[in-house]
Amino acid sequence: MINNQNRAQQIKQISSELGFSYCGIAKSKQLDEDARRLELWLNRGYHGSMQYMANHFDMRINPAKLVPGAQSVITLLMNYFPAEIQPDQLPRISKYAYGMDYHEVIREKLRQFLERIRETIGDVEGRGFVDSAPVLERAWARETGLGWIGKNGNLINRQSGSFFFIATLITDLAVDQYDYPYAKDYCGTCTKCVDACPTDAIEPDKTVNGSKCISYFTIELKEELIPESEKGKFENWLFGCDICQDVCPWNRFSTATKEAQFTPIPELFNLSAADWEAMGEEKFRSVFRHSPIKRAKHKGILRNLHFIEKPNQENL
Repeated sequence: MINNQNRAQQIKQISSELGFSYCGIAKSKQLDEDARRLELWLNRGYHGSMQYMANHFDMRINPAKLVPGAQSVITLLMNYFPAEIQPDQLPRISKYAYGMDYHEVIREKLRQFLERIRETIGDVEGRGFVDSAPVLERAWARETGLGWIGKNGNLINRQSGSFFFIATLITDLAVDQYDYPYAKDYCGTCTKCVDACPTDAIEPDKTVNGSKCISYFTIELKEELIPESEKGKFENWLFGCDICQDVCPWNRFSTATKEAQFTPIPELFNLSAADWEAMGEEKFRSVFRHSPIKRAKHKGILRNLHFIEKPNQENL
């Protein structure tokens, strides 16, 4: 058992031992300013068909609604930047989906994290979340001092860029020292992500219209057809999109992940458009059973494949 004066330090040490890249701790509170921004974003219809974004609004802005008696919000970042990138001519997959499904990987690490905290500090109640509940992860990452939210909507860390998964642990544990919110925005006058987005999803006022994002069309949209108005804009992205991150100057500091479970599935570096087309549903389920790509389902991947431009496919 350690005394209260060492709690924050010990929690951060545990996070590092479990492979997390960064850890920040903020005092639990209601996120009033973020609530106003979220409400405006929803009212504009920028969530498209993602109705779940409008559900449980009170839970999104107040951690105590998720964990009664919440005292602290712990934010964890885990690097997923790959050591190797897909060959340019192949249908493109977002880097976060190269390896094992991050939900599976990080959910287990969060379980171990809370268990280790209990072993070290004592009886602690808490819930861990990784893109699976109404939690404003990026806002809490900012509140815990881990970075700022860029014009592309991603959390950007000044030392390491933005290729991170964000996990959140809300607990009834109070710590001796909380981290300060990240107050500065280092995007400055840069508009590289705004200018590079093929579907104009990133607006000049630092707002991202989720319903126009390539990731939305290729993953979240469940309709049988993608609107013809978007034809020719996807730049060969089959699942997700990394354009706004790839052009971000801060990602020149990205380094390859050390998490073995994010090692790319070998097939992603060999599957041509013709190979994706020929892949049956049974093989798809087998190859991607532990991959985020399964979220789009076999029929979704085929829809996306038929929609994206396929230049020079006869030579692949």
